[in-house]
Amino acid sequence: MNDLYREFKLRLRKLDERLVEQGRTNLDFAQALSRVHRAERHGDRSREPSDDLRALLERAEALARKNT
Repeated sequence: MNDLYREFKLRLRKLDERLVEQGRTNLDFAQALSRVHRAERHGDRSREPSDDLRALLERAEALARKNT
């Protein structure tokens, strides 16, 4: 796994933890995170995350911050 992909996965795990902390009450955030997970499953871990994948992650992060 390349280092950029490892960093991506770390950010994704933090969002998963945040979703559990929030009690899964934020539907928009939960859906955005689900989209990231679905897209990530099809990603190539030997390469950098695609721009589309990064955009999905950044949207999920923005929604997580919005409800803090």
